[in-house]
Order: sequence, then structure tokens, then C-alpha cells
Amino acid sequence: MRTILLGVVWLSLGLCLDALSLSAQKTESVEAAMRGKKLLKRVRRGWMWNQFFLQEEYTGSDYQYIGKLQSDQDHGNGLVKYVLSGEGAGTIFVIDENNGDLHATRRLDREEKAFYILKATVVNKRTGQKLEPETEFTVKLHDINDNEPQFSKEVYIGSVPERSDIGTSVIQVTATDADDSMYGNSAKLVYSISQGHPYFSVDPNTGVIRTALGPGDMDREQREHYQVVIEAKDMAGQRGGLTGTTVVNITLTDVNDNPPRFTQSIYQFRVPESSKSGTQVGRIKATDRDIGRNAEMYFTIVSGDGMDMFEISTDKDTQEGVITVSKPLDYEKKPSYTVEIQVQNTQMDPRFMSIGSKDMATVRIGVEDVDEPPLFDKASYVMEVKEDAAVGMAVGSVSAMDPDATRSIVKYSIDRRTDMDRLFNVHPGNGSVFLLKSLDREESAWHNISVIATEFNNPRQSSHVPVYIRLLDINDNAPTFATVYETFVCERSKAGQETVITLALQLLNAALSPFHH
Repeated sequence: MRTILLGVVWLSLGLCLDALSLSAQKTESVEAAMRGKKLLKRVRRGWMWNQFFLQEEYTGSDYQYIGKLQSDQDHGNGLVKYVLSGEGAGTIFVIDENNGDLHATRRLDREEKAFYILKATVVNKRTGQKLEPETEFTVKLHDINDNEPQFSKEVYIGSVPERSDIGTSVIQVTATDADDSMYGNSAKLVYSISQGHPYFSVDPNTGVIRTALGPGDMDREQREHYQVVIEAKDMAGQRGGLTGTTVVNITLTDVNDNPPRFTQSIYQFRVPESSKSGTQVGRIKATDRDIGRNAEMYFTIVSGDGMDMFEISTDKDTQEGVITVSKPLDYEKKPSYTVEIQVQNTQMDPRFMSIGSKDMATVRIGVEDVDEPPLFDKASYVMEVKEDAAVGMAVGSVSAMDPDATRSIVKYSIDRRTDMDRLFNVHPGNGSVFLLKSLDREESAWHNISVIATEFNNPRQSSHVPVYIRLLDINDNAPTFATVYETFVCERSKAGQETVITLALQLLNAALSPFHH
């Protein structure tokens, strides 16, 4: 259409703004007209047919008036017909074919579709001939603030180390608004905190949540969990704006700001003197208000008269100090020990290290007397006796004593399983070993027996000791020839010549010489 005019414009704030814009364009076109009529005509068609505006979410009962299309070919005689085509033509948008009034038939939502492209022309009612070329125009929906801000999550989870400095970033929340960000402040959001003061703050423009209190006030051991409620308000936070909210659950994570502490300053334990190396004496406990690796600890024995007798290790599951025996104990030699034990964390934080980062405790260990079996003064005995010793002759002696403080009387006996022939015996009172039978070295050069020492008052307490007896040889056996010899002498042997028999006789005389005394 060459000369269709915009008759009536919408009744809204957007219309006023666009009218100002159109007025400015018109002023420019007038100035251009002074330089040439052709330029005036081209600009006039541009702004006249650029676009219409329609406010979204219309709630009236009648069709919503958009504007009027008017052609120079329409002389008011009823011969011109206005025809509309394009998006939504005939359904969403209708035009009065007689006067060019344009209406919207339904309530529209800009967030579903922001604009529509339509075409319009005029034809002769009688002939149907187009009187002007078809021209395209746009109907844009003016936004209203009908959408509240929406956060990307209903609940955010954040964390920050305890004792952080003021202003430490925790987490960022983000909200969006479906309204038109290019028109007014409907989609301009401002963040604020409605729950969580005075511990946290939020940046009104970015949604970054930060700590608002200093290290001394943000202590996990005092309070670990916080629930913060953040609001996002459109219209740049002005009155009348719509608001969306979200919840942020913030946890203070642990730092190693607490040293371990013993639950008591003095511990007392008792252990039997018969305990073997590795036997557990007792457990000591220290507590740490921190958690996880920050609460792991180790124990050491730093002083005391039991440093060499006991060891301490850490139970990884319970974080207790486990005291064990490292060397044999003897109640009669030392009935008690005292050690000083230190505890500290395995992981130290330099920011919180101080003189108080370690703790000390005293441990007193009493050794319990145990009724022990007699103890021989040697681990084994070796005795010697001549093989011709008379029956009843003493071979040697053993000695054992009760190591307990009671010093019970000890009696001795032979373990007959080691002396089946009953060759030996032992005096029950003094431990003297003597012969019961004659011995012969040529039959057995060694005899191995076992002597038992038993407490007189408690026969169940006994111990054994091996006794090795060596028989000393005497010359009690004459030599014998291994075989019968036959000697032959030549008939022509000279006087003084040795023969085999002479050599044999010399050997015999040498062997019998001890018996000729």
C-alpha cells in the first residue's frame, strides 16, 4: 500500500514511548523533505508500516483494539475491502474489511510468542482487483510484569571452611525472569537475603553469597549447619516487583583448630609379671572436637622409668592409645613403673599451632606378682664322672629357687622318662645327683637326664632342666688281636733276624705293661 496511514494507536505506556520515537522520526523526515520530496515519501512509508504494538495478557471481554489501516484508495464509498493475511490472520487477528480496524481476538502471552508478522492489502469489492500491493507489518506484544523470578534450583548446597575471613565466597545462586529484559525493569533482578543474618550476605547483582562474620564467630564446633533464604525481586527491587525465593543449606567444614585432650590426667593400670611381649596393659583416651583427619592423633612415651619396658601405639579405629609390654617384667625386681605420655594430632594446621597443641598424661603401671615355678640357676648342666665310680657316688648338683617373694621350699626329682634304667637319682633337698648303678663308658659314653624342681607348697609349680653326664674312660680293657696269626720262619734264617712272631710279642708286652706293677 502506498499511502495507508496509521489511524489509531494502542492505549499503553509502550505506545507513548513509541509515539515519541515516531515523532522524532517524523521531525527527521521533515528536515529531509527540505532537501527533497522523494526522501520524504520513502521515510513516511517506512515508519507508517513498521510495526504495531499490543499489550500482552489482555483481560477485557471485548476484542483488543490494535490500530487502524487506512488507504488513500478508500474514499468512504464502501467500494474498498481490507484483506489481512499472515501469522494468526483470521484467528488471532481480525480486520474490519470495511474500515481497516485491526483487533486481537484472544489473550496473548509474550513469553509464548513475542511478535507476529502479518500482511495487508485493499481490493475492489466489485471486481476483487488489488488496488495496492500487499505490504508486510509486525505486531509486537508489549511485556507486562507477569512472571516472578525463578531460581535454577529449589535448594542449593554450599560449604565454607570454618574460621574463614569476612567476605569469603560460599556459593552463587542464579535466578531468571521470563519477562522482556529489553523493555523496562520487568526482568531486572535484585538479590537479597531474608534469612541468614548476620552470618551471611548476598551480592544484590551477582547472587554470590559470602560470609559476613569474622573467624571468631564462624566456629564449626559451636554451630555447623545454617539455612539461608535468598530472594530475587524483579523491577530492580522496587515496590510492586515480583519475588522468587530459594533455600541455601550451608555447612561449615572442619579445620584443625582444636588439639586433642586427655580425658583424665592420671591413668593407673596393673599387669601380671608373667605377661609376654606385646601383651596389652591398658588403653588411654583423648578427645578432639575436630572430625575426620583433623581428629587423628598419635601417642608417644616421652619420659619415665618404664620407657624401655612398655610401648604405646594408636588404634586407628578408636583413636585410643594402646599400651603394651615390650620387655619381660619381674615383680621381685621392680613392682611398679611410671611413664609420661604425650598426644598430638597427626595433621597440624600452622594457623592454629600453639604451645597448647599437645597434651600430657601420667600413666602408673603396677606389676602383679605371679606364683612362678622354680628357676634353675643354669639353663642346663654338664657333669663328668669316671666310668668306674662306685654306686652312690655324687656326680654333681643342680640348684633352683622360687623367684617369688614367698621363697617356697624347692624339692628335686628325676624325670624317669629320661632315665628308664634308673642309673641316677637326685637328693630331694640339696639337688645332688648321684649314681644308683655302675656305669660303663664302652656301653654309653653320655647320659642325658632331666631334673625336676617343684615347689613344696604348690606342686603344680615345677620346672625342668637338662643334665648332660659324660663318662670318663679308664683303662679297664686289655688289647685283643683282631685275628689268629700263623707265623712261618725260613730254615735258613740268620741269628737275630726279626720274625713276625717277635713283632707280635712286642706289641703284647707293651699292652700288658700296666698290669705288671
